[in-house]
Amino acid sequence: MARLAAASLVGTAIEFFDFFVYGTAAALVLGPLFFPTFSPLAGTLAAFGTFAAGFLARPLGSVLFGHVGDRYGRRPVLFASLLLTGCATVAVGFVPTYATLGIAAPALLLALRFLQGLGLGGEWGGAVLLTAEHAPANRRALWSSFPQIGPSIGFLLANGVMLALTAGLSDADFRSWGWRVPFWAAGLLALVGLLLRSSLAETPQFEELSASGRRAGAPLAEIVRDHWRLVLLTAGALAVGYAVFYSVSTWALAYGTERLGVSSTVMLACVMAAVAVMGVVTPFVALLGDRWGRRPLCLAGCAASALWMFPMVALLHTARPPLMFLGFLGSLLAFITMFSVVAAYLPELYEPRVRCTGAAVGYNLAGVLGGALTPLVATTLSEGGSGPPWGVAAYLTLVALVSLGCFALLPETLPGRTGEPGPEPATA
Repeated sequence: MARLAAASLVGTAIEFFDFFVYGTAAALVLGPLFFPTFSPLAGTLAAFGTFAAGFLARPLGSVLFGHVGDRYGRRPVLFASLLLTGCATVAVGFVPTYATLGIAAPALLLALRFLQGLGLGGEWGGAVLLTAEHAPANRRALWSSFPQIGPSIGFLLANGVMLALTAGLSDADFRSWGWRVPFWAAGLLALVGLLLRSSLAETPQFEELSASGRRAGAPLAEIVRDHWRLVLLTAGALAVGYAVFYSVSTWALAYGTERLGVSSTVMLACVMAAVAVMGVVTPFVALLGDRWGRRPLCLAGCAASALWMFPMVALLHTARPPLMFLGFLGSLLAFITMFSVVAAYLPELYEPRVRCTGAAVGYNLAGVLGGALTPLVATTLSEGGSGPPWGVAAYLTLVALVSLGCFALLPETLPGRTGEPGPEPATA
Protein backbone atom coordinates (compact mmCIF):
# COMPACT_ATOMS: atom_id res chain seq x y z
CA MET A 1 0.00 0.00 0.00
CA ALA A 2 2.85 2.39 0.77
CA ARG A 3 4.34 1.85 -2.70
CA LEU A 4 0.99 2.28 -4.41
CA ALA A 5 0.18 5.38 -2.39
CA ALA A 6 3.58 6.88 -3.20
CA ALA A 7 3.14 6.26 -6.92
CA SER A 8 -0.32 7.84 -6.86
CA LEU A 9 0.92 10.82 -4.87
CA VAL A 10 3.87 11.48 -7.17
CA GLY A 11 1.70 11.19 -10.28
CA THR A 12 -0.99 13.56 -9.06
CA ALA A 13 1.69 15.97 -7.82
CA ILE A 14 3.22 16.10 -11.29
CA GLU A 15 -0.12 16.48 -13.06
CA PHE A 16 -1.26 19.23 -10.71
CA PHE A 17 2.12 20.95 -11.03
CA ASP A 18 1.34 21.21 -14.72
CA PHE A 19 -2.15 22.50 -14.02
CA PHE A 20 -1.25 24.97 -11.25
CA VAL A 21 1.76 26.51 -12.94
CA TYR A 22 -0.62 27.74 -15.64
CA GLY A 23 -2.91 29.31 -13.04
CA THR A 24 -0.02 31.17 -11.43
CA ALA A 25 1.25 32.34 -14.81
CA ALA A 26 -2.27 33.51 -15.69
CA ALA A 27 -2.42 35.58 -12.51
CA LEU A 28 1.05 37.09 -12.94
CA VAL A 29 2.06 37.43 -16.57
CA LEU A 30 -0.11 35.87 -19.31
CA GLY A 31 -2.52 38.80 -19.57
CA PRO A 32 -0.05 41.44 -20.82
CA LEU A 33 1.92 38.93 -22.93
CA PHE A 34 -0.97 37.31 -24.79
CA PHE A 35 -3.68 39.99 -24.54
CA PRO A 36 -1.69 43.26 -24.74
CA THR A 37 -4.43 45.19 -26.54
CA PHE A 38 -6.78 44.73 -23.59
CA SER A 39 -6.96 46.91 -20.48
CA PRO A 40 -5.20 45.43 -17.40
CA LEU A 41 -8.52 44.17 -16.01
CA ALA A 42 -9.68 42.77 -19.35
CA GLY A 43 -6.27 41.14 -19.90
CA THR A 44 -6.48 39.41 -16.52
CA LEU A 45 -10.03 38.26 -17.26
CA ALA A 46 -8.94 36.93 -20.65
CA ALA A 47 -6.01 35.05 -19.07
CA PHE A 48 -8.39 33.56 -16.51
CA GLY A 49 -10.66 32.64 -19.41
CA THR A 50 -7.96 30.41 -20.89
CA PHE A 51 -7.41 29.11 -17.33
CA ALA A 52 -11.10 28.16 -17.21
CA ALA A 53 -10.79 26.19 -20.46
CA GLY A 54 -8.80 23.55 -18.58
CA PHE A 55 -11.72 23.01 -16.22
CA LEU A 56 -14.21 22.78 -19.06
CA ALA A 57 -12.08 20.01 -20.58
CA ARG A 58 -11.80 18.01 -17.37
CA PRO A 59 -15.29 16.40 -17.50
CA LEU A 60 -14.58 15.38 -21.10
CA GLY A 61 -11.30 13.86 -19.95
CA SER A 62 -13.09 11.99 -17.19
CA VAL A 63 -15.53 10.55 -19.76
CA LEU A 64 -12.74 9.55 -22.15
CA PHE A 65 -10.36 8.09 -19.59
CA GLY A 66 -13.20 6.82 -17.41
CA HIS A 67 -14.31 4.65 -20.32
CA VAL A 68 -10.76 3.30 -20.61
CA GLY A 69 -10.58 2.70 -16.85
CA ASP A 70 -13.89 0.83 -16.67
CA ARG A 71 -13.36 -1.17 -19.86
CA TYR A 72 -9.61 -1.85 -19.95
CA GLY A 73 -8.30 -1.18 -16.44
CA ARG A 74 -7.25 1.58 -14.10
CA ARG A 75 -3.56 1.17 -14.94
CA PRO A 76 -3.65 2.37 -18.59
CA VAL A 77 -5.37 5.57 -17.46
CA LEU A 78 -2.39 6.49 -15.28
CA PHE A 79 0.02 6.40 -18.22
CA ALA A 80 -2.11 8.04 -20.90
CA SER A 81 -3.33 10.93 -18.74
CA LEU A 82 0.14 11.78 -17.44
CA LEU A 83 1.64 11.66 -20.93
CA LEU A 84 -1.04 13.95 -22.39
CA THR A 85 -0.84 16.54 -19.63
CA GLY A 86 2.96 16.57 -19.64
CA CYS A 87 3.23 17.08 -23.41
CA ALA A 88 0.63 19.86 -23.41
CA THR A 89 2.36 21.67 -20.54
CA VAL A 90 5.79 21.56 -22.19
CA ALA A 91 4.24 22.92 -25.38
CA VAL A 92 2.84 25.94 -23.49
CA GLY A 93 6.41 26.91 -22.69
CA PHE A 94 7.17 27.21 -26.40
CA VAL A 95 4.14 29.24 -27.53
CA PRO A 96 5.23 32.63 -28.94
CA THR A 97 3.52 35.69 -27.48
CA TYR A 98 0.99 37.99 -29.15
CA ALA A 99 3.83 40.25 -30.33
CA THR A 100 5.12 37.41 -32.54
CA LEU A 101 2.03 35.47 -33.63
CA GLY A 102 -0.83 37.88 -33.09
CA ILE A 103 -4.22 36.33 -32.40
CA ALA A 104 -2.85 32.84 -33.07
CA ALA A 105 -0.83 33.02 -29.84
CA PRO A 106 -3.79 33.09 -27.39
CA ALA A 107 -5.60 30.58 -29.61
CA LEU A 108 -2.70 28.13 -29.21
CA LEU A 109 -2.62 28.83 -25.50
CA LEU A 110 -6.31 28.02 -25.25
CA ALA A 111 -5.93 24.75 -27.16
CA LEU A 112 -3.03 23.54 -25.03
CA ARG A 113 -4.84 24.48 -21.83
CA PHE A 114 -7.78 22.41 -23.06
CA LEU A 115 -5.46 19.40 -23.56
CA GLN A 116 -4.05 19.92 -20.06
CA GLY A 117 -7.54 19.72 -18.62
CA LEU A 118 -8.37 16.66 -20.72
CA GLY A 119 -5.41 14.78 -19.23
CA LEU A 120 -6.05 15.91 -15.67
CA GLY A 121 -9.69 14.85 -15.98
CA GLY A 122 -8.51 11.27 -16.37
CA GLU A 123 -5.68 11.39 -13.85
CA TRP A 124 -7.72 11.78 -10.70
CA GLY A 125 -9.99 8.79 -11.30
CA GLY A 126 -7.13 6.45 -12.14
CA ALA A 127 -4.90 7.52 -9.26
CA VAL A 128 -7.66 7.41 -6.67
CA LEU A 129 -8.98 4.00 -7.73
CA LEU A 130 -5.46 2.60 -7.69
CA THR A 131 -5.30 3.19 -3.94
CA ALA A 132 -9.00 2.91 -3.02
CA GLU A 133 -9.45 -0.50 -4.64
CA HIS A 134 -6.29 -1.91 -3.07
CA ALA A 135 -6.83 -0.45 0.40
CA PRO A 136 -8.41 -2.32 3.34
CA ALA A 137 -11.90 -1.05 4.10
CA ASN A 138 -11.03 0.26 7.57
CA ARG A 139 -8.19 2.43 6.21
CA ARG A 140 -9.54 3.34 2.78
CA ALA A 141 -9.85 7.06 3.53
CA LEU A 142 -6.27 7.20 4.85
CA TRP A 143 -4.66 5.47 1.87
CA SER A 144 -6.88 7.29 -0.61
CA SER A 145 -5.86 10.63 0.88
CA PHE A 146 -2.33 10.33 -0.51
CA PRO A 147 -3.37 11.21 -4.07
CA GLN A 148 -5.10 14.21 -2.46
CA ILE A 149 -1.74 15.36 -1.06
CA GLY A 150 -0.43 15.44 -4.63
CA PRO A 151 -2.19 18.71 -5.51
CA SER A 152 -0.57 20.41 -2.49
CA ILE A 153 2.87 19.23 -3.56
CA GLY A 154 2.20 20.19 -7.17
CA PHE A 155 1.07 23.64 -6.08
CA LEU A 156 4.15 24.13 -3.90
CA LEU A 157 6.46 23.00 -6.69
CA ALA A 158 4.78 25.22 -9.28
CA ASN A 159 4.70 28.30 -7.09
CA GLY A 160 8.11 27.61 -5.57
CA VAL A 161 9.64 27.73 -9.03
CA MET A 162 7.65 30.87 -9.86
CA LEU A 163 8.69 32.46 -6.56
CA ALA A 164 12.36 31.74 -7.22
CA LEU A 165 12.11 33.12 -10.74
CA THR A 166 10.28 36.32 -9.78
CA ALA A 167 12.73 36.91 -6.93
CA GLY A 168 15.88 36.08 -8.90
CA LEU A 169 15.12 37.66 -12.28
CA SER A 170 14.40 41.17 -13.35
CA ASP A 171 10.82 41.87 -14.36
CA ALA A 172 11.91 42.13 -18.00
CA ASP A 173 13.71 38.77 -17.94
CA PHE A 174 10.81 37.06 -16.18
CA ARG A 175 8.34 38.34 -18.79
CA SER A 176 10.72 37.52 -21.63
CA TRP A 177 11.65 33.90 -20.80
CA GLY A 178 11.55 33.22 -17.06
CA TRP A 179 7.86 32.33 -16.91
CA ARG A 180 8.46 29.55 -19.44
CA VAL A 181 10.95 27.60 -17.30
CA PRO A 182 8.34 25.77 -15.14
CA PHE A 183 6.51 24.61 -18.28
CA TRP A 184 9.73 23.18 -19.72
CA ALA A 185 10.49 21.45 -16.42
CA ALA A 186 7.16 19.62 -16.67
CA GLY A 187 8.65 17.33 -19.33
CA LEU A 188 11.30 15.95 -16.96
CA LEU A 189 8.74 15.52 -14.19
CA ALA A 190 6.41 13.60 -16.52
CA LEU A 191 9.22 11.16 -17.40
CA VAL A 192 9.86 10.54 -13.70
CA GLY A 193 6.17 9.87 -13.12
CA LEU A 194 5.93 7.44 -16.03
CA LEU A 195 8.91 5.47 -14.71
CA LEU A 196 7.41 5.26 -11.23
CA ARG A 197 4.11 3.97 -12.61
CA SER A 198 5.61 1.38 -14.94
CA SER A 199 5.60 -1.41 -12.33
CA LEU A 200 2.15 -0.86 -10.83
CA ALA A 201 -0.32 -3.75 -10.72
CA GLU A 202 -3.96 -3.62 -11.78
CA THR A 203 -6.48 -3.33 -8.95
CA PRO A 204 -8.06 -6.54 -7.56
CA GLN A 205 -11.61 -5.31 -8.08
CA PHE A 206 -11.05 -4.63 -11.78
CA GLU A 207 -9.37 -8.02 -12.24
CA GLU A 208 -12.40 -9.65 -10.61
CA LEU A 209 -14.75 -7.74 -12.92
CA SER A 210 -12.70 -8.76 -15.95
CA ALA A 211 -12.55 -12.41 -14.94
CA SER A 212 -16.30 -12.58 -14.33
CA GLY A 213 -17.20 -10.75 -17.54
CA ARG A 214 -19.07 -8.00 -15.69
CA ARG A 215 -17.22 -5.02 -17.15
CA ALA A 216 -19.46 -2.21 -18.37
CA GLY A 217 -19.92 -2.08 -22.12
CA ALA A 218 -20.82 1.61 -22.16
CA PRO A 219 -19.96 3.13 -18.75
CA LEU A 220 -21.15 6.65 -19.58
CA ALA A 221 -24.52 5.37 -20.78
CA GLU A 222 -24.98 3.48 -17.52
CA ILE A 223 -24.02 6.53 -15.50
CA VAL A 224 -26.48 8.76 -17.38
CA ARG A 225 -29.26 6.20 -17.15
CA ASP A 226 -28.85 4.91 -13.61
CA HIS A 227 -26.71 7.40 -11.66
CA TRP A 228 -27.44 10.86 -13.11
CA ARG A 229 -28.81 12.17 -9.81
CA LEU A 230 -25.75 10.96 -7.93
CA VAL A 231 -23.41 12.65 -10.44
CA LEU A 232 -25.24 15.97 -10.10
CA LEU A 233 -25.27 15.78 -6.30
CA THR A 234 -21.55 15.00 -6.06
CA ALA A 235 -20.71 17.77 -8.52
CA GLY A 236 -22.74 20.28 -6.53
CA ALA A 237 -21.32 19.03 -3.24
CA LEU A 238 -17.68 19.34 -4.31
CA ALA A 239 -18.07 22.68 -6.09
CA VAL A 240 -17.31 24.62 -2.90
CA GLY A 241 -13.91 22.94 -2.57
CA TYR A 242 -12.84 24.14 -5.98
CA ALA A 243 -14.28 27.60 -5.39
CA VAL A 244 -12.45 28.01 -2.09
CA PHE A 245 -9.13 26.63 -3.33
CA TYR A 246 -8.98 28.71 -6.51
CA SER A 247 -10.18 31.86 -4.78
CA VAL A 248 -7.10 31.52 -2.55
CA SER A 249 -4.57 30.21 -5.06
CA THR A 250 -5.53 32.21 -8.16
CA TRP A 251 -7.92 35.11 -7.58
CA ALA A 252 -6.34 36.28 -4.29
CA LEU A 253 -2.91 36.21 -5.93
CA ALA A 254 -4.07 38.53 -8.72
CA TYR A 255 -6.09 40.74 -6.34
CA GLY A 256 -3.20 41.16 -3.92
CA THR A 257 -0.67 42.11 -6.57
CA GLU A 258 -2.90 44.30 -8.77
CA ARG A 259 -5.31 45.93 -6.33
CA LEU A 260 -3.47 45.95 -3.00
CA GLY A 261 0.04 46.56 -4.34
CA VAL A 262 1.56 43.59 -2.51
CA SER A 263 4.57 42.11 -4.27
CA SER A 264 4.02 38.82 -6.06
CA THR A 265 6.80 37.27 -3.95
CA VAL A 266 4.96 38.04 -0.71
CA MET A 267 1.62 36.85 -2.06
CA LEU A 268 3.10 33.59 -3.31
CA ALA A 269 4.85 33.02 0.02
CA CYS A 270 1.60 33.50 1.99
CA VAL A 271 -0.39 31.14 -0.21
CA MET A 272 2.39 28.53 -0.30
CA ALA A 273 2.74 28.49 3.48
CA ALA A 274 -0.99 27.85 3.87
CA VAL A 275 -0.94 25.09 1.23
CA ALA A 276 2.05 23.44 2.94
CA VAL A 277 0.15 23.22 6.23
CA MET A 278 -2.87 21.84 4.37
CA GLY A 279 -0.78 19.10 2.77
CA VAL A 280 0.68 18.03 6.12
CA VAL A 281 -2.68 17.69 7.88
CA THR A 282 -4.44 15.85 5.00
CA PRO A 283 -3.76 12.23 6.11
CA PHE A 284 -4.58 13.04 9.74
CA VAL A 285 -7.97 14.45 8.75
CA ALA A 286 -8.53 11.38 6.55
CA LEU A 287 -8.05 9.16 9.61
CA LEU A 288 -11.06 10.90 11.14
CA GLY A 289 -12.99 9.90 8.04
CA ASP A 290 -12.13 6.25 8.69
CA ARG A 291 -13.28 6.64 12.28
CA TRP A 292 -16.39 8.81 12.03
CA GLY A 293 -17.45 8.57 8.41
CA ARG A 294 -17.00 10.51 5.17
CA ARG A 295 -20.24 12.50 5.20
CA PRO A 296 -19.82 14.17 8.64
CA LEU A 297 -16.43 15.58 7.63
CA CYS A 298 -17.80 16.86 4.34
CA LEU A 299 -20.68 18.59 6.10
CA ALA A 300 -18.30 20.13 8.64
CA GLY A 301 -15.98 21.40 5.90
CA CYS A 302 -18.87 23.00 4.01
CA ALA A 303 -20.17 24.70 7.15
CA ALA A 304 -16.70 25.98 8.03
CA SER A 305 -16.27 27.36 4.50
CA ALA A 306 -19.58 29.23 4.71
CA LEU A 307 -18.58 30.78 8.04
CA TRP A 308 -15.01 31.72 7.03
CA MET A 309 -15.39 33.46 3.67
CA PHE A 310 -16.16 36.93 5.05
CA PRO A 311 -13.26 36.78 7.58
CA MET A 312 -10.96 35.52 4.80
CA VAL A 313 -11.77 38.47 2.53
CA ALA A 314 -11.36 40.93 5.42
CA LEU A 315 -7.95 39.46 6.32
CA LEU A 316 -6.83 39.52 2.69
CA HIS A 317 -7.78 43.18 2.35
CA THR A 318 -5.44 44.19 5.19
CA ALA A 319 -2.49 43.44 2.85
CA ARG A 320 -0.53 42.34 5.94
CA PRO A 321 1.25 39.02 5.30
CA PRO A 322 0.53 37.33 8.70
CA LEU A 323 -3.16 38.18 8.47
CA MET A 324 -3.41 37.15 4.82
CA PHE A 325 -1.77 33.83 5.70
CA LEU A 326 -4.30 33.32 8.50
CA GLY A 327 -7.18 33.98 6.11
CA PHE A 328 -5.79 31.56 3.53
CA LEU A 329 -5.05 28.88 6.13
CA GLY A 330 -8.57 28.92 7.56
CA SER A 331 -10.03 28.55 4.06
CA LEU A 332 -7.75 25.68 3.10
CA LEU A 333 -8.30 23.79 6.35
CA ALA A 334 -12.06 23.94 5.70
CA PHE A 335 -11.37 22.76 2.14
CA ILE A 336 -9.23 19.78 3.16
CA THR A 337 -11.73 18.68 5.80
CA MET A 338 -13.91 17.75 2.81
CA PHE A 339 -11.34 16.79 0.21
CA SER A 340 -9.22 14.54 2.42
CA VAL A 341 -12.02 11.94 2.33
CA VAL A 342 -13.62 12.43 -1.11
CA ALA A 343 -11.07 10.10 -2.74
CA ALA A 344 -12.60 7.29 -0.66
CA TYR A 345 -16.13 8.67 -0.64
CA LEU A 346 -16.77 9.08 -4.37
CA PRO A 347 -15.59 5.59 -5.43
CA GLU A 348 -17.66 4.07 -2.62
CA LEU A 349 -20.79 5.75 -4.00
CA TYR A 350 -20.54 3.92 -7.33
CA GLU A 351 -20.61 0.22 -8.16
CA PRO A 352 -17.22 -1.09 -9.40
CA ARG A 353 -18.25 -1.60 -13.05
CA VAL A 354 -18.81 2.15 -13.63
CA ARG A 355 -16.74 3.56 -10.79
CA CYS A 356 -13.91 5.11 -12.80
CA THR A 357 -16.33 7.05 -15.00
CA GLY A 358 -18.85 8.00 -12.31
CA ALA A 359 -16.40 9.19 -9.67
CA ALA A 360 -14.26 11.11 -12.17
CA VAL A 361 -17.19 12.79 -13.94
CA GLY A 362 -18.72 13.97 -10.65
CA TYR A 363 -15.37 15.22 -9.37
CA ASN A 364 -14.42 17.09 -12.54
CA LEU A 365 -17.88 18.49 -13.20
CA ALA A 366 -17.52 20.10 -9.78
CA GLY A 367 -14.34 21.70 -11.12
CA VAL A 368 -16.35 23.43 -13.84
CA LEU A 369 -18.97 24.65 -11.37
CA GLY A 370 -16.57 25.78 -8.67
CA GLY A 371 -13.12 26.21 -10.21
CA ALA A 372 -13.57 27.46 -13.77
CA LEU A 373 -15.84 30.36 -12.91
CA THR A 374 -14.50 31.47 -9.53
CA PRO A 375 -11.47 33.53 -10.70
CA LEU A 376 -13.61 35.21 -13.37
CA VAL A 377 -16.55 35.94 -11.06
CA ALA A 378 -14.34 37.02 -8.17
CA THR A 379 -12.27 39.34 -10.38
CA THR A 380 -15.43 40.98 -11.68
CA LEU A 381 -17.00 41.32 -8.23
CA SER A 382 -13.84 42.80 -6.72
CA GLU A 383 -13.48 45.54 -9.36
CA GLY A 384 -14.24 49.05 -8.10
CA GLY A 385 -14.57 50.38 -4.59
CA SER A 386 -11.93 50.91 -1.96
CA GLY A 387 -13.18 48.55 0.75
CA PRO A 388 -12.95 44.78 1.05
CA PRO A 389 -14.59 42.90 -1.85
CA TRP A 390 -17.59 41.64 0.11
CA GLY A 391 -19.26 40.50 -3.10
CA VAL A 392 -16.60 37.80 -3.43
CA ALA A 393 -17.24 36.64 0.14
CA ALA A 394 -20.99 36.52 -0.49
CA TYR A 395 -20.51 34.52 -3.69
CA LEU A 396 -18.24 31.95 -1.98
CA THR A 397 -20.62 31.68 0.98
CA LEU A 398 -23.52 30.99 -1.37
CA VAL A 399 -21.54 28.24 -3.14
CA ALA A 400 -20.72 26.71 0.26
CA LEU A 401 -24.40 26.66 1.27
CA VAL A 402 -25.42 25.00 -2.00
CA SER A 403 -22.72 22.34 -1.51
CA LEU A 404 -23.84 21.83 2.07
CA GLY A 405 -27.34 21.02 0.82
CA CYS A 406 -25.97 18.54 -1.73
CA PHE A 407 -23.84 16.73 0.86
CA ALA A 408 -26.90 16.51 3.13
CA LEU A 409 -28.67 14.51 0.39
CA LEU A 410 -25.82 12.02 -0.08
CA PRO A 411 -25.59 8.79 1.97
CA GLU A 412 -22.82 7.66 4.28
CA THR A 413 -20.57 4.93 2.82
CA LEU A 414 -18.22 4.00 5.67
CA PRO A 415 -18.39 0.20 6.08
CA GLY A 416 -20.23 -0.62 9.30
CA ARG A 417 -22.23 2.62 9.17
CA THR A 418 -24.16 1.86 5.99
CA GLY A 419 -26.03 -1.25 7.10
CA GLU A 420 -23.79 -3.27 4.75
CA PRO A 421 -20.88 -4.70 6.75
CA GLY A 422 -17.89 -6.06 4.94
CA PRO A 423 -14.99 -4.81 2.81
CA GLU A 424 -16.92 -3.88 -0.34
CA PRO A 425 -17.89 -0.23 -0.79
CA ALA A 426 -21.55 0.60 -0.55
CA THR A 427 -23.53 1.33 -3.70
CA ALA A 428 -25.72 4.42 -3.59
